[in-house]
Amino acid sequence: MGALGYALGAALQQYEAVAAGASLKLARRPRWLIGGAIGLTGACLHAVALSFAPLVAVQPISVATLVFAVPLAAFMYGRKPYRAEIFGSIAVAVGLLWLMLLVPHHNVTPKLGDGAALVFLAVIGVIVLVTQLLAARVHGPNRALLLSVGAGVVTASVSTFVRVVGGGMEGDWGRLVHWFTLAVPVLLVCAVVLLQRSYAVGYFGIAYAGVQVIDPITSVLAGVILLGEPLPTNPSTAIPAVLASALTIGGTIILGRLAPDHSRPTRAQSQPAPEPVSATSQAN
Repeated sequence: MGALGYALGAALQQYEAVAAGASLKLARRPRWLIGGAIGLTGACLHAVALSFAPLVAVQPISVATLVFAVPLAAFMYGRKPYRAEIFGSIAVAVGLLWLMLLVPHHNVTPKLGDGAALVFLAVIGVIVLVTQLLAARVHGPNRALLLSVGAGVVTASVSTFVRVVGGGMEGDWGRLVHWFTLAVPVLLVCAVVLLQRSYAVGYFGIAYAGVQVIDPITSVLAGVILLGEPLPTNPSTAIPAVLASALTIGGTIILGRLAPDHSRPTRAQSQPAPEPVSATSQAN
């Protein structure tokens, strides 16, 4: 249910972000607010899951949202999903889910020191800054992808802190009184802003796929490096990991070649929807 909430909320918000841009005007658009409420519900269910299971087990489940989100977004624009959208989203979802399943799922009580947490936030901040600067120099799907990378790492930081706070309580509510708890809503607001910027470019498939790829990978790395969650040690997983990575990358490339959606029909869009064309000829 959390995955479906993410997908529906994202589709609604992307539609409005393309129409109004990533600005405060979105807060006056009922459909965007409804999408936010639905997405928040999904996030709350996701947070509950993180309180009971490690990052490497919970984060891959969110990949399922990609299969829901892309058709929902197409429906918002009054068209059927392109075949490339379906194949690309399924390839990304299957490839990433396959990759995440190769990671051993052992529940380890999460512990994170203040110093390590600050270093983690600093790394996240640098990644966001770099992606924002690079995105300002490009257009089209490349811009959407770069912005989604920044949104993805911040979303992963939210999941990491939720895992530390929720999983580390162990029945002691007093442990909620910590700056980690305050960091969660701040990071969540930053993630929402970055997500709207990536949605506003118009390439929902590549923007949403970028977030869904970067978020779980960053979360798993944070779980392994910061929280002591285990990595796969069996050499037999190397070939499946390469195949899964190739499938994920291939699906992302397919989604990146799709033409952008627009909130208001143009003369070209009033005709029957064509198959996706190369993004180079559709750059913003």
